[in-house]
Amino acid sequence: NNNNNNNNNNNNNNKNNNKNNNKNNNKNKNKNKKKQKKSKENPFKDVPEGEKKRISVKLEDMPSKYDPTFVEATWYEWWNQSGFFKPKPKEDENEEVFTIVIPPPNVTGALHLGHALTNSIQDVLCCYHRMHGKTVLWVPGIDHAGIATQDIVEKKLIRTEGKNRHDYGREAFISKVWEWKEEYGGRIKGQLKRIGSSLDWEHEVFTLDEKLSKSVTEAFVRMWESGLIYRDVKLINWCCKLNTAISNIEVDKKPFPKPKEIKVPNHDTNKTYEFGRIDHFYYEIDGEEDIKLEIATTRIETMLGDTAVAVHSKDEKHKPYHGKFVKHPFIEGRKIPIIVDDILVKVDKGTGCVKVTPAHDQNDYECGKRHDLEMITIFTDDGKMNDKCPEPFRGMMRFDCRIAIIEELKKKNLFKESKPNNMVIGICSRTGDIVEPMIKPQWFVKCKGMAERAAEAVNSGELKIYPDHPHKKIWLDWCGDLHDWCISRQLWWGHRIPAYMVKTNGKMHEPETWVCGRNEEEAMENARKELKKQDAEVTDEVLDSITLEQDPDVLDTWFSSGLFPFSVFGWPNETEDLKRFFPTSLLETGSDILFFWVLRMVMMSLELNDCLPFTDIYFHSMVRDAFGKKMSKSKGNVVDPIDVIEGITLDELHKKLYNSNLPQAEIDNAIEGQKKNFPTGIGECGTDAMRFALCNYTGVGADINLKVSDVENYRCFCNKLWQAARFFKLKVGDDFSPLSLSDLQEDQFQSGNESLAEKWILSRLQQTIEEVENGFSEYNFTHPTNALWKFTLNDLCDTFIECSRPFINIQDNSNPEKVSYSNTLYTCINSVLRLLHPFMPFITEELYHRLPKRQEHNHLESIKQNQYPPFAPQLRDEALETNFDFIKEISSNIRFLRSVYHLKSRVTPEIFLVVSNEETQNQISPFLNYIISLTNCQDPITILIDNESNKETIPSGCATKIVNHLCEIHMEIAKYIDIPSEITRLSSSLSKKQKTLNQLLKRISSYNPKVPQRIRDKDAQTKQQLEVELQKMQSSIDNFNKLLASSNK
Repeated sequence: NNNNNNNNNNNNNNKNNNKNNNKNNNKNKNKNKKKQKKSKENPFKDVPEGEKKRISVKLEDMPSKYDPTFVEATWYEWWNQSGFFKPKPKEDENEEVFTIVIPPPNVTGALHLGHALTNSIQDVLCCYHRMHGKTVLWVPGIDHAGIATQDIVEKKLIRTEGKNRHDYGREAFISKVWEWKEEYGGRIKGQLKRIGSSLDWEHEVFTLDEKLSKSVTEAFVRMWESGLIYRDVKLINWCCKLNTAISNIEVDKKPFPKPKEIKVPNHDTNKTYEFGRIDHFYYEIDGEEDIKLEIATTRIETMLGDTAVAVHSKDEKHKPYHGKFVKHPFIEGRKIPIIVDDILVKVDKGTGCVKVTPAHDQNDYECGKRHDLEMITIFTDDGKMNDKCPEPFRGMMRFDCRIAIIEELKKKNLFKESKPNNMVIGICSRTGDIVEPMIKPQWFVKCKGMAERAAEAVNSGELKIYPDHPHKKIWLDWCGDLHDWCISRQLWWGHRIPAYMVKTNGKMHEPETWVCGRNEEEAMENARKELKKQDAEVTDEVLDSITLEQDPDVLDTWFSSGLFPFSVFGWPNETEDLKRFFPTSLLETGSDILFFWVLRMVMMSLELNDCLPFTDIYFHSMVRDAFGKKMSKSKGNVVDPIDVIEGITLDELHKKLYNSNLPQAEIDNAIEGQKKNFPTGIGECGTDAMRFALCNYTGVGADINLKVSDVENYRCFCNKLWQAARFFKLKVGDDFSPLSLSDLQEDQFQSGNESLAEKWILSRLQQTIEEVENGFSEYNFTHPTNALWKFTLNDLCDTFIECSRPFINIQDNSNPEKVSYSNTLYTCINSVLRLLHPFMPFITEELYHRLPKRQEHNHLESIKQNQYPPFAPQLRDEALETNFDFIKEISSNIRFLRSVYHLKSRVTPEIFLVVSNEETQNQISPFLNYIISLTNCQDPITILIDNESNKETIPSGCATKIVNHLCEIHMEIAKYIDIPSEITRLSSSLSKKQKTLNQLLKRISSYNPKVPQRIRDKDAQTKQQLEVELQKMQSSIDNFNKLLASSNK
């Protein structure tokens, strides 16, 4: 490092920064290599799949540290093979049933951390209800993802074979998609298993399965027969690249705060097009060529389809032109009326004149209906200007036409200016194409009546939403302003619409007639009925000439998804599964699909079954990265849950990007994002730590800013639990047998011979159980995870185990105190394992098999078959807990003094507690032996009531710490340490630290502008750490000086 050189010119700065960068990079690489141990060998690889792991109960065979690879091996396969995920055989008509269906992930994708959160929560709930004795069914399924799947497969065929779907034809192409599904569709299933999802795989469905397809056809026909489904020509979202209508969820709202050049699909790949501008041009008033109306528009190309210019009734400037016409500058003879529309036009906004293009804008479309305007479509399906457009624009791509129109308007002196304009543009999430509003004949569902029922279900409390705020209001807002739903898609992959156009004598019947049917025979029967209805005198000759042509379109994927809670059970057939498991209990998902999926499930179930599909809805938080940014592949912050479970190096994360379909520019951007988010890769955390962390995050608000480092902390929690179990086995021996339930009191927790510490820990355990149960009842998973974290670490490991050491270390295993403490410790660990099992299934199962069982539980093969610990309120002792909190506070302050004065662990200093009154003395006295255990101080501890004569008995050279107004601590220090030597040692260390900080400050002050931000952030973090360390060292020196002065008096 050249920072000590006097020459601080820029060249040297560059060299220094480069050296530092290289050092940091080398450090990161070394850390990465050291930290990541990928591809660890499964220690149980020889266990046949589905067989139980062979575990020795001997301590000598228990690994010294928690290792997730070791712990998680083979358990899932055994659970699944043993039938633990299946619902119990029906034995009672009044059985309690808990049923949920998985929000089916798209067959095209792989799971990310958002899916991991969803499935962790659902598995936690299923496991919790199983352990409460309920019959539980969790149904797995995969969505066929119409647009996404067709797009991916077609791109693959173009890339590998040079053919698109039209080259194959419909049937052959669909066969290709099925081949792709069979090859790649299993990825998600593998991930779900790795996460530990206790799904009943015998109930697994795919939304294009025959059973579900039958449900879709039935639902469509019933809703058509009841008048809810109809065909009409309306304005819809259109993707010119895919040539299909798309739903709102497939439209990304992209902001353009300032002008920006982008590429557009279907256009010249060598050109970019500017968005984020508003263009001003003029229309000339017919018959008054010297008068012009100024128009401002962000879509000037659509002026070829204008059929009106709207003004406001209160706009005095334009009142003289009401009812007149403007001339179209490019279309000979087209006169465009000037209309008054106070809804479309804002009197104090813009130029006061609004061009109206009803066929290509939603607001204009509504205006067009109000004024019965002509609706002129000017684009072809793939985004070219069609035959209704004049030369030279006809045949141009729409955004090339935009440029050409501006040039032609300039030639006619009708173009005023172009200005930057802050705007939002709809982008197709599948293709990146600019979404085009288009008028098309489509199939629609009437939603108003169904939405009113869905709103009433929430208002009445029949359907409960968690958390209530803000989701209830959002739900009711959607229900109150729900437009009819376009359900047809111009695709081949999906559920083909069971609707048929009627032809007579080989031609389309007049008037245009469509019928539906569960099959073609039923549709033919409906066609004959419809023609008779149209004309009672229709001839047999006409009826006999009827032929049917099925609509080539498929249904919106959300239509089949809306039926999912009951189609998975075989609806419309009255199957045993449908009777037993529907309605389901809960729908758990993200709030981003509240309208697109959840509301539609409720509406369709109410319509088709006259009941709700579930009674509770829980919306979990949205997962973002550590910086609060939405996860995106192009940002490099998307996390595969398997990478969190198994760990991955930064280089391997980069390789995943190169193996993706991202463009090179996005790969480069994503690599920088990965360096920022995961500078040393991701450490191996294990499934349990990941699940626990995700569940713990759910209560923090609308979004989760996930730090992978937090997940790594929960791996440490797993190790603490592991060590607690090892400690227990070490102290009680391999032959220990816990008391049977018959030897315990009715509460199943205590024998009746417990000490104060045992009563305290059992009271704390009951408080924890109560908090866990309350959290589950409210779908607040932060409360149970926090409660279990605090109890396990603070109460059990840090306090009770330390308090129990003098008794559990007794060699005589028959000693009553050892027996009691051993059984209480067993009860606590066993209860914690059962309480944690829904969140951490693998480590709890592993430790359950490594610990002894009560006599009554010997027949239980798995912890999954155990009862969830019951709440025993009679064991709560709040007064005892208050006293123990005081004792812990005293102990904490004693440990603080030991730390400040650097006392070695073997030193047992004498402690004097000065208390304010006799009541406090009596409060503390029964717990003195626990203070000794918790602090490793000398026995006995002296308690003195605060007065001058008592204080004189305290020896000089004591360190003092005030606990509160009732108690202060005096700890003898002087005879255990050489105070002058400690001052000298600390002063030397402080001087070295200060020198290091000075060098760092010098480097920071002379940064070259090219120093990367990640280096700046790292240096700032180091600076903060050094400043804190210096402050602590100075504080220690000051304390020693005070103590030295006290000793010399």
